[in-house]
Amino acid sequence: MLLSMKEKVSYGVGAFGKDLVYMLVSAYLLIYYNTILGVDSVFIGAVLMGARVFDAFNDPLMGIIIAKTNSKWGKFRPWILSGTVLNAVVLYALFAVPENAGTGTMKVWLTAVYLLWGITYTVMDIPYWSMIPAITTVGKERENVSAMARSCAGVGSAIPTVLTMIIVPILGGGAEVMNKRIGFKYWALLIAVIFVVSEVICVLNVREKEETNMEAHDIKSMFKALFSNDQAVAIVISIILINTALYLTSNLVYYYFAYDIGDGSGAYSMFNAFGGGSQILAMMLFPVFRKFFEKKRLFYVAALMEISGYVLILMFAFTNITRITPQNPNGWMICFLPGLLIFMGSGLLNVLLTVFLSDSIDYGESLTGRRDESVIFSMQTFVVKLASGISAFFAGVAIKAVGLKVTDGATVADQAAGSLIGLRCVMTLIPAVGLVCAILFFKSRYKLDEEYLQEIIKKLEEKRGKAK
Repeated sequence: MLLSMKEKVSYGVGAFGKDLVYMLVSAYLLIYYNTILGVDSVFIGAVLMGARVFDAFNDPLMGIIIAKTNSKWGKFRPWILSGTVLNAVVLYALFAVPENAGTGTMKVWLTAVYLLWGITYTVMDIPYWSMIPAITTVGKERENVSAMARSCAGVGSAIPTVLTMIIVPILGGGAEVMNKRIGFKYWALLIAVIFVVSEVICVLNVREKEETNMEAHDIKSMFKALFSNDQAVAIVISIILINTALYLTSNLVYYYFAYDIGDGSGAYSMFNAFGGGSQILAMMLFPVFRKFFEKKRLFYVAALMEISGYVLILMFAFTNITRITPQNPNGWMICFLPGLLIFMGSGLLNVLLTVFLSDSIDYGESLTGRRDESVIFSMQTFVVKLASGISAFFAGVAIKAVGLKVTDGATVADQAAGSLIGLRCVMTLIPAVGLVCAILFFKSRYKLDEEYLQEIIKKLEEKRGKAK
């Protein structure tokens, strides 16, 4: 079943809104609570990691609920809409800590509200991605709608990444700590409103076209269903490795620009704008790349692009050519080159991993006779959030371990040389190693090449035809 352009764009608008929210939280929660509110970075990292452990139970439970849902709006759309409204409210609360709150109150607030944010995001995110196989069974259409969604998600991710440190002082009325605190609150409110509007557009214009035979499972049988699909397991583990690498860099790049390069506002925002644009461009050009590369080969190319970018950043950092000085005000711009490689590689991998997951659902159906969309895509939501939690924890520990001074107003001059060396290595070497592990694991486990997948789809279509 082919999709209209209206449906593809509307589905993409949904991805735009939800990643607008997700990137604000994943990229700036640590900065907001650590540098502005003064909460200990290790505590913040522990909370983010602990919430992901909770998701090990929460996400599969959402898959069960979706499988049991039967309404005139379908299985997926009621949960997308309700989860969006709830998550928007909690998002605002996450960045609206009471002004008179002490450190203890801030810690309790972060723990409780962030846990609620993760739960409500799951309610919306799992049905959103689970809907892809239900709106089309055509392989190329899945690739196209996945590329559209990931491209729009890239735009959504880029906006808070690029604009937050520019918009927050404007909304707050200044660059002082209290002004930034107010600015974050209003910025979160604005993003929450856009989020709700985006998902309403998606829900109204995208409908299920294919019958989804989703069986309800308890948590034990859901994990059994996942692990009976070795190709889904291969992709899930690859997602953990790849996203942990990227999110670790995302959590630390602000600190790198603010305390090593010497500009956590203008230069940082320009770098993110360039990187976000590169990522979006790569996702939009995914169909073009596919004309020249088979999917598995494109995976290797994209991962190697990211690794090359990390190596270049480390080399440039140790030569100090990126440090902003009166004699070298624009040397940091050389970071655009590794940024191009990292973000374009990331954009391609985002699309590819979603396509691979959709393909693994067909593979799983050929083995078991079940289409476990909710199981597989609940795992995607869980492992992406797990990667975010792991990276946030390591980032929080790293900030404290290397001895960075991150109070608002701290500068490059306040940092010890050893602290900056540690920051550079954690931000680049650990992600590069993670990507190498992802390549090796993927190469050894993933076997769904184009020819094999077409055979599976053909047999499934014949089987469905006979059933009718």
